[in-house]
Amino acid sequence: MKIKEENIRLIFGVKVKQLRTEKKLSLAEVSKATGISISYLNEIEKGKKYPKPNKIATLAQTLEVDYDWLISLQLSKKLAPIAELIQSDMLTSLPLEIFGIELSTLIDMITNTPAKVSAFISTLIEIARNYDMSVERFYFSVLRSYQEMHENYFEDLEQAAEKFAKEHQLGDLPLSVATLEQLLKEKYQYEIDRESILEYPILKSQRSVLIPKGRGGGRLLLNPNLATSQTLFTLGKELGYNYLKLRNRFYTSSTIKVDSFEQILNNFKASYFANALLMPAKHFVTKLKGAITLSTWNESVFLGLLDEYDASPEMFLHRLTNLVPRFFGLKQLFFLRFHHTRDNNEYELNKELHLAGLYNPHGNMLNEHYCRRWVSINILKDLEKAQIGDKSKTSSGVICSAQRSQYIDSENEYLCISLARAINPTPNTNSSVTIGFLMTKEFKRKVKFWNDQAIPTRQVGVACERCSNLDCKERAAEPLSVEEKNSTDEMQDALNELKLRWGS
Repeated sequence: MKIKEENIRLIFGVKVKQLRTEKKLSLAEVSKATGISISYLNEIEKGKKYPKPNKIATLAQTLEVDYDWLISLQLSKKLAPIAELIQSDMLTSLPLEIFGIELSTLIDMITNTPAKVSAFISTLIEIARNYDMSVERFYFSVLRSYQEMHENYFEDLEQAAEKFAKEHQLGDLPLSVATLEQLLKEKYQYEIDRESILEYPILKSQRSVLIPKGRGGGRLLLNPNLATSQTLFTLGKELGYNYLKLRNRFYTSSTIKVDSFEQILNNFKASYFANALLMPAKHFVTKLKGAITLSTWNESVFLGLLDEYDASPEMFLHRLTNLVPRFFGLKQLFFLRFHHTRDNNEYELNKELHLAGLYNPHGNMLNEHYCRRWVSINILKDLEKAQIGDKSKTSSGVICSAQRSQYIDSENEYLCISLARAINPTPNTNSSVTIGFLMTKEFKRKVKFWNDQAIPTRQVGVACERCSNLDCKERAAEPLSVEEKNSTDEMQDALNELKLRWGS
């Protein structure tokens, strides 16, 4: 595998600084011995500069190491985890500036306390391996942190979508597929193809594939089995990629291979743009105010909003996470997406977002069974029954439900609104998306239907394995973690009793 030039500079700089530190030499002393300026040495140690061979030879002589070892990618044993981190591309691929961190500052921190930091990095790498955490999964975790840091609202993307709509006089809602197709064709020289993707059965789960051409445009292969909402989102996303000038991007609707964090970030920006274009903030907020001020819960109101924007459940709830914290002041919320294959008792949580530290329920890699009392899972069961039986209950393909969820062993209570439907074009797979609001005084003041008796209240846990409700009839797995903890507590009680009995 070819090592990036930037990574070579970083490793070289780490080695030089570590050797200088071990020999207790100042930058001034190394500068005097080598004839290399202090400022240039500083740039070398920060990984910004890579010296010419004659200067490397002088450095090697001053630091008393072989030339070949100094230019190799090998680090001492205690620095080996740092080299592994650098060579993994995590440091150089992450746009650290979005978190206010300079790469040089991070490298300084690593090399100033190499033993401690190396142990920490080594631990992280070991955890990642044990839990099969790929770089891609790590990148998506970073993206979630970025969204949470900004409360999932991005003014620049909102303004870009609003400006684009004004420039092209996109007034009436919902926007039409024909309008967006025309914009792609005329403004960005796209060709729309709804046939070719069917020639490749392996791509049947993809909503779209873009075959780029030259410096712009290309042939957009659209899956003809998409719902209108999916087509609108796909077209809006392509407009976002082009209007925002996001060049480093994915060319398939679902990620197949991730080359950098920038791709994931740009995918997010284009998706955000699409939702903001299809559901303009001012219009959406006005409609939402009308919905939450109703004194009674009415699922048809939320389903009606889906129809008004021709939006999918996921698009709609994502838009809620953008705008509710900003315009309603309700910042303590979470978003979850579960997938479920019909005739199967497994439920996969594969997308989540937590604002203001509400981290339960959350994704895990422990193969635990999520609490079957959550509305997110019950609505999937209801959808499957409707698909088998009375299909009139899903005339729009979407069902809606609400639940007040009280955490067992906690004072926290959430109002959760969930939407479910079949995943198109993936066969026999259903999806539920849920938004949950912490029921604070502010929430109860603004959302009038929170105490409607039509909304069921249920005690919930995170996972069956960790749930203390031992009498739960919906349990999908034994409470092994709880039993282990209880056993440990009992053992500690016995030890405490022995100390009191015979201790001094």
